Amino acid sequence: MNRRLVSVLFFALLVASVTSYLVYRLLLVRVQSQGKTISTSKLLVAKHDLQVGALIHDSDIDEVAWGAPIPDDAVKTRADMVGRGVVSTVFQNEPILERRLASKGAGAGLAATIPMGMRAVALRVNEVVGLAGFVLPGMRVDVLVAGNVPGSMTTLCRTVLQNIEVLSANERIEKNTDGKPEAAQVVNLLVTPDQAETLNLASESRVQLVLRNPLDTKSEPTKGTSVARMFGVSDVAPPGYSGPANPEAPVPVAKPKLAAMARPAPLDTVVVFNGSKRTEETFAAKGASY
Repeated sequence: MNRRLVSVLFFALLVASVTSYLVYRLLLVRVQSQGKTISTSKLLVAKHDLQVGALIHDSDIDEVAWGAPIPDDAVKTRADMVGRGVVSTVFQNEPILERRLASKGAGAGLAATIPMGMRAVALRVNEVVGLAGFVLPGMRVDVLVAGNVPGSMTTLCRTVLQNIEVLSANERIEKNTDGKPEAAQVVNLLVTPDQAETLNLASESRVQLVLRNPLDTKSEPTKGTSVARMFGVSDVAPPGYSGPANPEAPVPVAKPKLAAMARPAPLDTVVVFNGSKRTEETFAAKGASY
């Protein structure tokens, strides 16, 4: 082999080796310097799992060296954490973020998880209404009501509320992580004030919860159905009622018609005196008909 070619190859290999070593040292120094900078950062994390509704105490907080960028909304001091309620589960060694805590002074428990402007309404359920235990906190349901239409003996079933969040089931306000059904006697639904009024009236009738996909947030207007309609009878509603297009619209009440009162026939009265005795005789007027 040509000695000149061997010299060129040796020189190229030497330059590549030196360059690789310098780049390696440069990267190593940069990583070590960044590691030292990040390791000196302190962050407050949860010492153990904090469930929804829990009240944070000083013993629930731990300070650790954080080897990653600190989240912008992480709570920085213990004073800003202690005494606040948890509105979203915080797991062990996880940073405690501002959005996972209730506002200062809101306390803990179910009330702290209710957003501003919303209401929690309790609804008594059984195994059928509660979908055999699959209605769990965080899920979305529709509310069906069955009852008699005002002014008629017709029984209708309609969807009165749609895409309603389940806030709690029985005493549980955190989501079920194992996916197993749990029978509930009472569920709390997160609704607006107007929906709370509708739900209060619905509780006086037969109520059924319908489970829906949490990603399906579209409301579908329904007209309702009846037993007669299921058997092919079309005229099931009182005259003039076709069902409101809006599921939350009030059901119109048919006003009963007053029967025309029969006008009494005109009468003639004759007074008869027999000594000191006075009597009256009443006769139908001439030309009167009954």
